[in-house]
Formats: sequence, C-alpha cells, structure tokens
Amino acid sequence: MIGLSARRDLRVLSHDQIERILAAHRLYVETERRQGCRADFGSADLSELNFSGLNLRRAKMDRALLKGADFTGARLQRANLIGALLAHARLDSADLTGARLSGANLVSASLRNACLARADMEFALMVDAALAGACLEAADMSGVILDAAVLTRATLRAANLRGAGFHAAQLDEADLRDARLGGAFLVEASLRGADLRGAYLRLARLGGADLSGADLRDTEGLTRAQLAEAHCDIDTKVPAALSGTDDGEG
Repeated sequence: MIGLSARRDLRVLSHDQIERILAAHRLYVETERRQGCRADFGSADLSELNFSGLNLRRAKMDRALLKGADFTGARLQRANLIGALLAHARLDSADLTGARLSGANLVSASLRNACLARADMEFALMVDAALAGACLEAADMSGVILDAAVLTRATLRAANLRGAGFHAAQLDEADLRDARLGGAFLVEASLRGADLRGAYLRLARLGGADLSGADLRDTEGLTRAQLAEAHCDIDTKVPAALSGTDDGEG
C-alpha cells in the first residue's frame, strides 16, 4: 500500500520541462545563486535518464525515482537526495560531498571512486552497492545497510558507522581509521589489510570476519572475545593490551 501510494504521488515531467529545469539550475550555479533557479526534481520520475557530467550541486531530488539513472562524473555536492530511489543507478566518479542521502535506496548502485565525504547517509539501503575506491570520509552512515557491498580500498576514515550492516561486505584494504563502528554488524565481512587504527569497535559483531593483515592497533572497545570470533593471521596487528606485546603486533 505504501509503495502504491508513493508511485501515485510521483511527478511526471516532459523532456522539455526537464531541460528547462536543468538550464535554470545551470544559471543558478554559474551565477552563484544570483540568477536562475535551483533545480527541484523532488518526487519526480527520472528513471533511466542521463545526467552524466552535469553540475547538479544543491539540486533537490528528495524522494525522486532515479532507478537506473546515470550520474557518472556528475557534481552533486550538497544535493538533496533524501529518500530517493537510486537502485541500479550509476554514480561512478560523481562528487556527492555533503549530499543528503538519508533513507535513500542505493541497492546495486555503482559508486566506484565516487566522493561522499561528509555526506548524510543515515539508514540508507546499499545492499550489493559497488563502492571500490570511494571516499566516505567523515560521512554519517549510522544504520546504513551495506550487506555484500564492495568497498575495496574505500576511504571511511572518521565515518560514523554505528549500527551499520556489513554482512559479507568486502572491505579489503579499506581505510577505517578513527571510524565509529560501535554495534556494527561485520559478520563474514572481508577486511584483509584494512586499516582500523583508532576505530571504535565496542559491541561490533565480528563473527567469521577476515582480519588477515588488518591493523587494529589503538582501537577502542575491542575485546578478546570479539577477536576470537574473527579470522586473524600472523600479519594482523592487534592492540597491545590484547596481544601482550608492547608494539601491538600479533
């Protein structure tokens, strides 16, 4: 019932209407908001459309239907995408710095090498999303679901990942320094070679997680019981208090 109601509320825009909105937004951006008009695509059906390379900084797309849309290389800094449906969308190399994505659906979306630094992403649904090489530094991702997502070599330094779901996610060589992972679900996740120095891991679930070669020195809240549930090898570096050594290498 909720899905049907949301579908009925979608705005249908003609090609000409979309082009006019984009032209006005381009002027809005180029004149630093003195002329033109901020694009408002809120609750509009923009499925499968091509926005690649466009400057959509501060554009309003909350609750828009953007399934399969192409935003490759687009500039979406501080864009409002709250509750937007972006399943299977292409956002590779897009700049979403400071964008608002709370509650957005990004299932199977591609965000390879995208920048989401300081983005607001609480409770976004990102199952099977491709985020290899993406920058998510200082992003607010509390409660986000990233099950089976690929975040190989992604930067999540100082990100808020409290209660986030990473079941079977790939985080090999990811930068998780100073990340807040309290209560995060990392069961069966791969964190081979990941850098977790200074991360907060109290109550994080690590059952079956692969921590081979991971650096866990100076982490907070990590216990022996958590480590016992994960897979570590001789190259895994653990806090000195848990290894019994001075340099924290175990």
